[in-house]
Amino acid sequence: MTSGLIALLDDLAALTKLAAASLDDAGAQAAKASSKAAGIVIDDAAVTPRYVVGLAADRELPIIRKIAIGSLKNKLLLLLPGALVLSFIAPWIITPLLMLGGAFLCLEGYHKVMDLVQPGHHGEDSNVQSAAQTAEALENERVDSATRTDFILSAEIMAITLASVSTTPIWMQGGVLAVVGIGMTFLVYGVVAIIVKADDVGVALARSSQGFISTLGRGVVMGMPLFLKVLSMVGMVAMLWVGGGILIHGLHHLGLHGPEEAVHHAAEAVARLLPSVGDFLSWLTSAALAAALGVIVGALVNPLVEHLILPTWKRLKPNGRS
Repeated sequence: MTSGLIALLDDLAALTKLAAASLDDAGAQAAKASSKAAGIVIDDAAVTPRYVVGLAADRELPIIRKIAIGSLKNKLLLLLPGALVLSFIAPWIITPLLMLGGAFLCLEGYHKVMDLVQPGHHGEDSNVQSAAQTAEALENERVDSATRTDFILSAEIMAITLASVSTTPIWMQGGVLAVVGIGMTFLVYGVVAIIVKADDVGVALARSSQGFISTLGRGVVMGMPLFLKVLSMVGMVAMLWVGGGILIHGLHHLGLHGPEEAVHHAAEAVARLLPSVGDFLSWLTSAALAAALGVIVGALVNPLVEHLILPTWKRLKPNGRS
């Protein structure tokens, strides 16, 4: 009786250790997948603040909260189950879908590059120039638009995550997708909330009677436009780098090894020039080449989207509305 109880306790201890190890592995997998989605996260944080431009300051945080809730629904109720189903019944399709998302990132990055070269290249965003007549209607329109945009970015985050854990058991895939989805949502929209309220904090500090605090507040107010521009620039580069990298790795996975080998050899050659910072130069070269490829792919995809995909989509929608 005693020996049986001891054996049972040993089994429970072993199972506990196994569960703890599995959770640690899932956490490590989630961290690894999250790092690969960094470019999308940065761009999401850079883009989202525009949805509260022109609205009352006291509605900024409620709007961000609504968008964050919509983002969680996108990830956990739609994308996570869909990703698991695909992983189970058609795992071969994950790489092509990931590459399709990579091409989308390249297209978005290309648009941002063109807007730098030719300001207004794509015109003002329809969300900013909304025809809504009431503040409530405008707010709902902004939230709906932001949630739709988030769906595309979230789909890419979940696809990158799924590709990173595609060889793990299905339960771990689901756990990692949930952890990444929830973690990314809180990270992005937490940062967005800080960004959109930074001006208000700066104004409050600037009105302080204390010299240093007042100077700090004015610095925050004056520095936010520059910060947003830098963040947008980083997001643009990150999208091109991530998108190009996804395409290079996807081609390698499908059997076309030339592009990845060429990037690898170029990175090694540059790293040999300054061995003391060789690892950094290797990464920088790989990222730069992936971003360059991203611009090229974006330029090639752009006319296809503008002259074929979008017109076809508009014709298929009721009354031809976009």
